[in-house]
Amino acid sequence: MPHDPRPLTGEPLSLDLLNTRWMHDGVRQDLLTGTEGLAVWLAANGLDGRFAADAPTLDHVLRARDALAAVVDTPGDPVGIARVDKVLRHGRIRATLTAEGPGEEAEFKDPARGPAWLAARDYLHLLAGAPDRIRGCAHEACILHFFDTSRNGTRRWCSMAACGNRAKASRHYARSRET
Repeated sequence: MPHDPRPLTGEPLSLDLLNTRWMHDGVRQDLLTGTEGLAVWLAANGLDGRFAADAPTLDHVLRARDALAAVVDTPGDPVGIARVDKVLRHGRIRATLTAEGPGEEAEFKDPARGPAWLAARDYLHLLAGAPDRIRGCAHEACILHFFDTSRNGTRRWCSMAACGNRAKASRHYARSRET
């Protein structure tokens, strides 16, 4: 499996899908330009055993990414909401009973729609739990998103080591130039 080149991984599935686009040296990068990148994203999220990294799956994932970007960047946007709802029409949750107790299982008529549906469903889960903690990085040159899990809910940067450090360095440089 090829290396995942993205600077931020491990976010909830919906935000991790958004983070398949990022900036590097002022140039927009995109992991999902082909099925190879889709395979990397599926593997990073433990979905590679369940879903194929093929052209139909890639098409559905790209549509879901665009729909999620619309609602995350402009919450309440009716067009974005309709686009996410359209993704959600292609799957459902079936209640199950297992040896461990009650459970749920996602079902899809077309397995190629599975990863896109799971990402959209994950976004609903984030909205239901803590919508105010879904954030875009505060650095003006960054397009990454994260779910703020900090205790006081004040995280501003996708990464303190990268964007947070750049912002601090910029402020320090601006102060030193003023003196």
